[in-house]
Amino acid sequence: MKNKIIEKFRDDANELNQSNIVDIAIKDVIVAPASTSIINIANMMTKNNVRRIPITDPGSGKILGIITTMDILNFFGGGEKYKVITDKYEGNFLSAINAPIREIMTKGVKTLNIKDTIVDATTVMLESKIGGLPIVDDDDKLVGMLTEGDVVGKLKNIIAGSEVEDVMTSDVMTTTPGTRIEGVTKIMVRNSIRRIPIVGEDPKDNTEKLLGFITATDILKYIGDHKLFTELFSNEGNDVVDITIDKLMEKDVITTDKYAKTEDIIEIMEENDIKGVPVVDNETGKLEGIITVRDLLKTIIE
Repeated sequence: MKNKIIEKFRDDANELNQSNIVDIAIKDVIVAPASTSIINIANMMTKNNVRRIPITDPGSGKILGIITTMDILNFFGGGEKYKVITDKYEGNFLSAINAPIREIMTKGVKTLNIKDTIVDATTVMLESKIGGLPIVDDDDKLVGMLTEGDVVGKLKNIIAGSEVEDVMTSDVMTTTPGTRIEGVTKIMVRNSIRRIPIVGEDPKDNTEKLLGFITATDILKYIGDHKLFTELFSNEGNDVVDITIDKLMEKDVITTDKYAKTEDIIEIMEENDIKGVPVVDNETGKLEGIITVRDLLKTIIE
């Protein structure tokens, strides 16, 4: 795949191969030791507005694992990591959320070296379908974090020129406003997606339209704000679980149409700090697809 990337952008290959990934990476990376509790990691993500936290050894600074918002939702929403609650802690949720993050973190983390180039980073992200990669030095100590958004921003001139309809994902997983939070979480976990458009029928003309948008980060923030983890077995906690997604979905959704250019989408994402934009028909309001930062990155090899 690396050769394919270089071949496609022959005129820029030399510059890209000399690009220092550390220059465009996040350097002030939020990290945590493996002994940090699951609930504290969830709160750290919400407080610092981050989607992934490397788990490091306090002494050496080396990476032991990584945890993402999807891992937390997997744990909370009945995914594979939910077995920590049901099996190891025999259904005792309060004990499970205070378990060390090592119980659910991903080990054997893929990383980038400070000597790797933007082409190397793009290759790993596309081949492994990973949205963010820790960068380590020659002593394997963490020095930064590179995301798909960082790479797309660097390659915006190369990605520019295509129309959204040629890049977007048309087969979109959606749900309705009446879906409970628990149900939305399970949809995300089981389909490995971080964002879901909310659709419903417009009573004026009985047509299905985009009504809202929800992301994994939105749900994690909602859970944290309502202290769901510590109140799960109280009446208040159950009320939070039972609430429908229309109560927290974003209703003022930033959208685009299928004729927009990829460079315009990159600008929208950067200005609004978002990673996905629903594609709608301007006349009917009907959802036609979604374009994400990964879709933009994939244009490099398509």
